[in-house]
Amino acid sequence: MKKIYILAVSLALLTWGCAEDSIEEPTPPQEIETPDDKEPEEEEPEEEEPEGEPEDTRDMEFRVHHIYIETENHAKIESKENYVNCTVSMESDNVDWNFEDISAGIRGRGNSTWEWYPKKPYRIKFDKKQSVLGLGKAKSWVLLAEYRDPTDLMNAYVFEMGQTMNMPYTNHNRYVWLHLNGQEMGLYHLTEQVQQGENRVNIDEKEGYLLSLDADDGPYYSNEPDNFWSITYDMPVCVKNPENQSPAQLEAIREEFNRLEQTIKRGTYAEVEEILDVTSMADFLLIQELVYNVELDAPRSMYIHKGVGEKWTLGPLWDFDGGFDFDWSDMYTGHRYFANPRELVMGTNPYTRENARYNPPRFFTDLFRHPEFIAIYKTEWKKIKNNHELVWNKTAEYVSDYWWQLEEDMWPIRTQYKGQITSMKNWLNNRIIYLDSFIPNL
Repeated sequence: MKKIYILAVSLALLTWGCAEDSIEEPTPPQEIETPDDKEPEEEEPEEEEPEGEPEDTRDMEFRVHHIYIETENHAKIESKENYVNCTVSMESDNVDWNFEDISAGIRGRGNSTWEWYPKKPYRIKFDKKQSVLGLGKAKSWVLLAEYRDPTDLMNAYVFEMGQTMNMPYTNHNRYVWLHLNGQEMGLYHLTEQVQQGENRVNIDEKEGYLLSLDADDGPYYSNEPDNFWSITYDMPVCVKNPENQSPAQLEAIREEFNRLEQTIKRGTYAEVEEILDVTSMADFLLIQELVYNVELDAPRSMYIHKGVGEKWTLGPLWDFDGGFDFDWSDMYTGHRYFANPRELVMGTNPYTRENARYNPPRFFTDLFRHPEFIAIYKTEWKKIKNNHELVWNKTAEYVSDYWWQLEEDMWPIRTQYKGQITSMKNWLNNRIIYLDSFIPNL
C-alpha cells in the first residue's frame, strides 16, 4: 500500500513539471480590505452622557416638578408644632410656575405618617400668600409623603373623583421631587392645606364653620382646647375654623352642630334638606365606601363645613391611604392592599348595617331611613360608576415610570409600583361591579 502511494505522488509531480512551461502562473488574488478586516483607527472614546430626566410631553399638571427647600443653618425638621425658617424654590417646565428663594417656614405634619414611617410628610407656610404650580394663592401647602401607599395614587384618585363629582373645595394634585438641604428626599404629593381661606374652604373667617370629625384631633387624644364630644352621636370634633375660640364660642359651635345631629336623627326629610346639603352627604359616603375607607368608623379626617347662611356640607375629602383594603394587622411596616373588593364599611344596607365590617357613627347612616335620600344616593352612584374609567385614566396619567422607579429605589417597601398600580386598577374595577350589585336595589 505504501509503494502505491509513493508512485501516485511521483506521477503527479511529473505531470505538473511538464505543464509548467505552457501555463501561466496565476496571479494571486488581490486582498481587498473589508470593514471587518480593517483595523479601527484609534479614536478617543466618547464620553457617555449620564442618564437623566427624560423629556416629558404630558400636560404640565401631570409632570413631576422640582421643589428645593433650604432650612436656616440646615436645621433639622423634628417637630409638628414648631416651624423651621426656610426658603423655597420651584423648578418646573412651565417657567411661569418657577420661583426662587421665597421665605417660608416648614414643619412636620400628620399623625401615623409622621410617627411610624421614615419618609416624613411636611407642611410649608409661606410668609406671604403664594401660588404654587398654577394653584390659587395661599400661605399653607402640604407635602404628602405617601410612604404607606405603594402606588402614590390613592389620594390622587379620590381628589380626581371629588372634582368630577363637583364636591366643593376638593384638593388638587401635583407631584414634586423634593430636594431638602441639598439632599434628594423623593417623590411627594403636593396639595392644598385643608383650611379656611379664599382659595381653600371659602367661608367667613370669623363666623364660618370648618369641623374635623377626628379621633386624633378630638378630645380623646388631643389636649388642645379646640375640640369637643358631639352631643347626639358622641363623635370627636375638632374646630378648624374659627380659630382660637373662647369656651363660650366653642360651646355655641357645639350646640349649632347638635342641631344638625338632632335633625339627622329625628327630623323629617324636609327638615334635613333645610340645613344639610344632602347630595354632598351622598357623594361623601359613596366615595368612602368606594375606596373602603375604614377611617369612617373612628372617625378620622372627616370634614364638614358651613358658610354663613348656608347649609352644612360634607368635605373636603382627605386622607385615603387607610382605604383600598389596607392590611391593618401590619400597619407599622406593611404596605399590603387590594386583597378583597367585597368588604364593606357601612354594609349592603347602611341603615341596618347588614354585612358591615365596621360600625361608623350613625350620623353617617341614619339618613338611609329616608327613601328620598336613598333615591339621591342611587342617582349619585350612577354618576360615580360612569365616571370611574375617566377618573382612573386621569389619575394614572400622573405616573412617570422614571420618577416612580426612582422613588421605589429610594424608599424600597418590598412591593413594585407597576404591579401595585395594576392591582389598584383591578381592585377598583371589581369593587365597582360589587357595589353595583346591591346599591341600585337599596
